[in-house]
Amino acid sequence: MYKNDLTIISLMSEAIDKIHKYSRKYRNAGEFFHDEGMFDATLMNFITLGEMVSRLSEEFKTKYNYIEWRDIYDFRNIIAHDYFGINAEEVWDIIQNDLPKFKQQLSEIRDMH
Repeated sequence: MYKNDLTIISLMSEAIDKIHKYSRKYRNAGEFFHDEGMFDATLMNFITLGEMVSRLSEEFKTKYNYIEWRDIYDFRNIIAHDYFGINAEEVWDIIQNDLPKFKQQLSEIRDMH
């Protein structure tokens, strides 16, 4: 694996940590959505995750193809290009259900190297 890929997955882990930090005090998507500053900061970190995916080497993405790299990048595009159409429930669901697993996968990859 390239050193750059390890740096990128560390940055991705940091973005996930920020998303959890910004969202953890809310009980549901509605509360979270109504705090515009935190919601916007969270969306910016989702954009960062997608950008980082685009900077990973193809070899890395192929080696760890069990991670849905394309879905992460596509979600970045939805946020960036259809900002006013963002579904707060979907964002909340991703934060609660998908990001913990993704963070764990990144940690496992980093620990192997």
